[in-house]
Amino acid sequence: MRSQDKKNLLYYPLGTVGRDMIYSLVSGFLLTYILFTRNLDSAQLWAVTAIMVFSRVFDALNDPIMGNIIESTRTKWGKFKPWLLAGCITTGGVIITTFNSRLQGWPFIILFGCMYILYSITYTMSDISYWGMVPALSSNADMRNSLTSRATLFAGVGATAVGILVPYYTTGEHAIGGNAQTAYGVISVIIAVLTPIFAVFTLVGVKEERDINLEPKTKVSFKKIIKTITGNDQLMWISFIFLIQQVGNGLITGGIGATYLYFEFGYEGSNYSLFQMVGMMATAVLMITYPMISRKIRRKKFMGQMMTVAAVGYVLMLVSGLFFPEGIKFWGLTIGFMLGNFGNYSYYLIMMISIMNTVEYNELNRGTRDEGIITSLRPFITKMASALFLIITSGIYSIFGITRFTNEISDYEKAANAGDITDVEKASKIAEVLKNVNATETNGLLICMVLIPLTLMFLSYVLYKKKYKLDEDEFERICKALEEKKTH
Repeated sequence: MRSQDKKNLLYYPLGTVGRDMIYSLVSGFLLTYILFTRNLDSAQLWAVTAIMVFSRVFDALNDPIMGNIIESTRTKWGKFKPWLLAGCITTGGVIITTFNSRLQGWPFIILFGCMYILYSITYTMSDISYWGMVPALSSNADMRNSLTSRATLFAGVGATAVGILVPYYTTGEHAIGGNAQTAYGVISVIIAVLTPIFAVFTLVGVKEERDINLEPKTKVSFKKIIKTITGNDQLMWISFIFLIQQVGNGLITGGIGATYLYFEFGYEGSNYSLFQMVGMMATAVLMITYPMISRKIRRKKFMGQMMTVAAVGYVLMLVSGLFFPEGIKFWGLTIGFMLGNFGNYSYYLIMMISIMNTVEYNELNRGTRDEGIITSLRPFITKMASALFLIITSGIYSIFGITRFTNEISDYEKAANAGDITDVEKASKIAEVLKNVNATETNGLLICMVLIPLTLMFLSYVLYKKKYKLDEDEFERICKALEEKKTH
């Protein structure tokens, strides 16, 4: 392995740790933060939902445009790095403003709307530029698998750290400052500072294979974006399949999981921290071992195996929540989540590689790589999926009347933040609120967060087997054909 390849394998993955801490904070805890620190009526809940959905759809539609802008960028630092740095710094400012606001009611909704749209723009800068680098770093299948799996591993480190530490230090007796509002504010500042620090590893240590300044500069063109996407049938199919899988993948960690555990086991963040930590343990092993797995097991066969693992996990979650006694219910749910998460993250990794492999397919058939546009489809899909599972989440909350309880909890959080009640009094009052939650609410949340991901994961598996043609042999054939064209 070349010296620069070794550096890329080390420094490229490190660059995403802070970025994914931000993404995990916003995607996994923003709605929870709002529910448990603001008193929302039905109109305000759906206003928040509408803002988030609109912003994510806008953000998703902006991704290919950003990809095209990156394709047209020519600097001595390359086309990716300037946007990565700009995105990391500006996104930090946005999350600090959002999580440190003390506004309530409609004034908060207005501020939230402005900040969330800004987040959509600034995070896109870093996300498209970061993942767009992978095809530019190597066309070798093993090297690309290694870069993708390692980057996903380090992204998981950032996301898992937030998933474990945020509930632990924002809910219950360990909350920073004794209340959720103060805790989220402090955590947002810490993450905003860490994000550009981690990005420096990629900015300084990574080098692309090609000098992009020697390539013709492309124009920013909606026509080119549409042609690139619609002219690549494999890109279209894998994008649709990925969207289905991602809607289910984000449902538990997008808010329902935390709310369910608070209602079922008490308002104590350590439970959700443990749930997240165990749930991600097997995933870390996957990210380390995937390059080795990919050499021995073909992607479609591996997906079938992971479908079985995930199905076992989701069934275990359902059975545990409905029938297990209190002493072992939590562990049944947690181990089930670990298995389901393991299967879903396997799919996530395969889908990412499958999207990137359409770059060479595009180059062979159309004569251009257009990697900035093509790789922009990954964040486009995750954001569209997040908009869809947000609608599903808010719908589930409305059906089961969840805000009846979260509004009361929010009132006590605000009182603690203002110093009107002590931490002990707050905990006691919230415990009384949770006694009024009945089995209809908790079991409804459980059934939804298990059956929806399982169904969507199975559908994505069936479609991938039937419609995605760029398997290992076909990708190797395409790369050889491209090499032959370059030598003639």
